[in-house]
Amino acid sequence: MLKASELKTGSVVEINGVAHIAKQIEVRNPSSRGASTLYKIRFTNLKTGQKLDESLKGTDMFKEPDYARVKVQYSYQDGDSFIFMNSDDYTPYALDREDIAAQIGFLTEGLEGIVALLVDDTVITIELPASVVLTIIETAPSIKGATAAGRTKTAKLSTGIEVQVPEYLETDELIKVNTETGKFMSRA
Repeated sequence: MLKASELKTGSVVEINGVAHIAKQIEVRNPSSRGASTLYKIRFTNLKTGQKLDESLKGTDMFKEPDYARVKVQYSYQDGDSFIFMNSDDYTPYALDREDIAAQIGFLTEGLEGIVALLVDDTVITIELPASVVLTIIETAPSIKGATAAGRTKTAKLSTGIEVQVPEYLETDELIKVNTETGKFMSRA
């Protein structure tokens, strides 16, 4: 059993018999004496993807579902299914396009560092590494004299997503992209 005060981003708990993952946690300390700290937590249903906002006291209890976190590697796409392979025992797992729609733009063949959440030996969702290295395939030409602190331009990456990059970057350069925000971090 977990208390609400012990939850962290990424914690998996059971709400009404369904596994949910904590996505955002906001702690509110009331100013009046004797009032208890409130935790405003946004959960995501791991089966349906629906969001659930809860305001909880620190002593509210949650049951932990039976789940496992395993390291996987992205292998390939088969129609609308994305195939991941367990890094330890080479078990393949398939996820549908709608289950990972927001993460598809960061997947490259052979990408490692992905963590899959398994409930009853079925992959529910994946967690990407903090950043990925992608190739710029299309962008405006670089401008002579452009600086790192200067303006940005749009660049199309090898996976099809577009990000804002500094003007000095050119086509075929490798860059790091934050998977949480989808923003340019640095050259790779």
